[in-house]
Amino acid sequence: MTSPPPSGSPIRVLIADDQEMVRTGFRFFLDAQPDITVVAEAADGEEAVALARRERPDVCLLDIRMPRLDGLEATRLLAGPQVADPMRVVVVTTFDLDEYVYGALRGGACGFLLKDSGPTLLAEAVRAAAAGDSLVSPSVTVRLLKHLTAPRTTTASAPARPAEPLTDRELDVVHLVALGRTNAEIAAELYVSLSTVKTHLSSVQSKLAARNRVEIAAWAWQHGHGRPGG
Repeated sequence: MTSPPPSGSPIRVLIADDQEMVRTGFRFFLDAQPDITVVAEAADGEEAVALARRERPDVCLLDIRMPRLDGLEATRLLAGPQVADPMRVVVVTTFDLDEYVYGALRGGACGFLLKDSGPTLLAEAVRAAAAGDSLVSPSVTVRLLKHLTAPRTTTASAPARPAEPLTDRELDVVHLVALGRTNAEIAAELYVSLSTVKTHLSSVQSKLAARNRVEIAAWAWQHGHGRPGG
């Protein structure tokens, strides 16, 4: 996985969308952020993949419906399980369709955002992705997790039972990940340092053989650790 940007360096972003107005709007807002800079734009999926591989941005924002190569396939090529050095991809789309959400996250995306989520959430998604966190639009999170916990998707959507049991503190962290908390929020809630949270997450990811936080959350919900108060 591409390393987070060095402390103090702006988060380098690639925007891929077939609508020039959308790209312009995203660039205008993101470039106005003191910690984010847009380094490349693409109007189709093939161009997005080529630019991403050349520029190695910290975060790729990909639309789903694009000519030549759609955003889901572009995501798999940049962040999928077969990619040796996967990038951080956030899928941004107008279409709130279950199949898109699952396809994006299973293809390696670390976030899924609806275009009408607003510019503030867009910036938060970029920052979360750059920090190794995940952000999924609140409007789809609950439905997504319910789908991930359905028996018919258990094998494909979440890691198997861990070879080594998770500790009580790791389960606390997993529970909060499943509720959508960021690392900073988990640290504050558990009264531990941010580095401690990252250490626990690294251990959990290794034990579960999970590729990302979404798979950790899926495992938590499937095994009864995701519900409020659980």
